[in-house]
Amino acid sequence: MRVVVLASGSDGNSTYIETENTKLLIDMGRNAKYIKEKLESIGISPEEIDTILISHTHKDHVSALKTFVNRYKTPVLLSREMFYELEDIKDYENITIYEDVIYFNDLKIKTIKSSHDAPDARNFIIENKENSVVYVTDTGYVNRKYFDLLKDKEIYLFESNHDVEMLMNGPYPKYLKNRVVGSYGHLSNKDASFYLSKLIGPHTKKIVLMHLSNVNNTKEIALSTIKDTFKEYDISFEDIECANRSEITEVV
Repeated sequence: MRVVVLASGSDGNSTYIETENTKLLIDMGRNAKYIKEKLESIGISPEEIDTILISHTHKDHVSALKTFVNRYKTPVLLSREMFYELEDIKDYENITIYEDVIYFNDLKIKTIKSSHDAPDARNFIIENKENSVVYVTDTGYVNRKYFDLLKDKEIYLFESNHDVEMLMNGPYPKYLKNRVVGSYGHLSNKDASFYLSKLIGPHTKKIVLMHLSNVNNTKEIALSTIKDTFKEYDISFEDIECANRSEITEVV
């Protein structure tokens, strides 16, 4: 399995996952030109993508979807609620509606509800043989009932959106601050670090912190927060990086 975050942040989000038989994109933010260029930088042409998996319909996750599917005729996986929200592709024929579990080629994808202010928002546990990826972003909290599903996976792509102090002392208006820190907003560095301290295990190989705010966070603060939290819980784990807004991560 290969995993590469192509973009992560309020400008747009997209992640590439490859197995022996499947080339998958999670979300289609930014624009089609950007996605094409980033795929080609890792040796993948857009025509090779087998399907696009949509997590929710906010613009930073679907802004490139219409152009991309019109150009490359890529199949799309989304929920019923998302389908009715996406006016641009309602007439597109190559759509599959998913529910709780998706079987696609050699992938098993378990979907879990995220707590976000979208008509439907999902996070994913993606499995292929012994390989596994957790994708958790755009959520105000992680419901404890999902912990068993999320525990001890190989790769965690996990939102660490903001530093609470930076947010509260920053330039956002009050209503937006309340949205971000609320139960339908985004995970703070501290929240993400706490959840990951409870979820990672002996099989975990990599953590990528996702959706960092350009205004209310820095890579240095996000990394120091998770390292301090892990130290507090006596966890020794070093392979952590932050995804970028406009550059791909290393190929995991």
